[in-house]
Amino acid sequence: MTPSLIGNSDAKVDAKGRAFLPASFRRLLGDEKVFYLRKGLFENYLVLYPETAWESTISELRQQLNPWVREEDMIFRQFVAEADRIELEENGRMLIPKRYLTATGIASNIRFIGRDTVIEIWPVGQVENTFIDANLFASKMEQLMKNARNNTEK
Repeated sequence: MTPSLIGNSDAKVDAKGRAFLPASFRRLLGDEKVFYLRKGLFENYLVLYPETAWESTISELRQQLNPWVREEDMIFRQFVAEADRIELEENGRMLIPKRYLTATGIASNIRFIGRDTVIEIWPVGQVENTFIDANLFASKMEQLMKNARNNTEK
């Protein structure tokens, strides 16, 4: 099972598209060397799935999508076709295919962000545009947790 991946770390991509997965994430992931990489669905970032998280995601998709319904079959096909298998080198370096760098606007500086079972890879300075105001965030969290507590107490 993939540990909860949290935190963030900046790194650089070299001219060949190689970057080092931050040591903080490598420590959490232990011996895991196989990952799956695909572009995010809603923003211009990449999602790096440890192999166990990828298998879990694919399993969930299989359960939700019916291969006998054309549109659902197309969705599954596109999701997996737009992914690449990535293997970490012994030193923790990985190669990010050029098409992903181009699609996300990544030039050289990136930010790795732990997001529970996956790691997001963003162009530095872009992820902040997806955050909401701190006061609004606090208010939304308060409401969500209040609703969750009320639902469990019923």
